[in-house]
Amino acid sequence: MGSKSHLTLLLVFLTIALVGGVAVTGLLTTSKTIGSTGSVKAINVEIYWDIECTQVVTEIDWGALESGDTATNTVYVKNTGNSAMTLSMYYSGWDPAEAGSYITLSWDREGATIDPDAVVEATLTLSVSASISGITTFSFNIVIEGTG
Repeated sequence: MGSKSHLTLLLVFLTIALVGGVAVTGLLTTSKTIGSTGSVKAINVEIYWDIECTQVVTEIDWGALESGDTATNTVYVKNTGNSAMTLSMYYSGWDPAEAGSYITLSWDREGATIDPDAVVEATLTLSVSASISGITTFSFNIVIEGTG
């Protein structure tokens, strides 16, 4: 074999090694996207997307989240009763059940009082733990309640 053949062969091997190296590097880069949805149930109040109270919230799509992410949604809570109400929020029905160990929901209206026919803005915040693993989709129920 001549030196030209050796050079060609060497270039072929280097090309294969480089392409193989890129493929291995690509395999080591990972990303976890978590799909999500949450249904919303209101008790003694109504929940809307707009302050004019024309678009009722029945479900919140939290979008594609990754470990360590935080997502927020703004909703409007209307007291549909005839007396002042104290607001509270809780959630249940995690699917899968272990998602509740890694994902938390909070809001800025816990314990707030809302007068009859009044509307208040509320921000719901969903936080995904940086240590979440093995969960690719999740759903749960959000309950917003007015008592009084």
